[in-house]
Amino acid sequence: MQSSSSIAIQPPAWRYLSRMMAWPFRDADSFHPPANIEKMPRGEPLTDEERWPWLATIATWIDETRAGGTSAMMTCSALKRAYRDVLFGDRADIGLVYLKESFVLLSRRIGRRKDHVMPPALLKSQFATLEELGPDENALVVSVARPPKMVARMIIAELGLPPRQHTVF
Repeated sequence: MQSSSSIAIQPPAWRYLSRMMAWPFRDADSFHPPANIEKMPRGEPLTDEERWPWLATIATWIDETRAGGTSAMMTCSALKRAYRDVLFGDRADIGLVYLKESFVLLSRRIGRRKDHVMPPALLKSQFATLEELGPDENALVVSVARPPKMVARMIIAELGLPPRQHTVF
């Protein structure tokens, strides 16, 4: 499940999934350099030039995780196909799960978050930038309008994931 997919990030579902699978979890925002972290709370969208080093850092972490033989998962707003290509490329052992949410639902959820680097003001630019996944990206698309535990169970069932056998991002 290649994470990120995208903008529809629902950390509670990922926390449940991480626990159910006994896999470590990372939020891709933790990879941002200080300059990006300083910019986002001001409501300033990141440019592609600001995202490329961030994506390269995440890709390195993915490769290190895979080389270590550990399974893991990560949420990430890989909004564009080019971003997902950097992260997942020809890494066939990674699965991509796209947690799809409506703008209204995601706006409500983001508005309730505390101490997060991305303010609600950036949501419109995120949706404007989002390139929906293509059929060749082999993603599992899951609506997160359901309770988080149910979302996590659906992901496990749909992917047929027994614990500790796949890397999930």
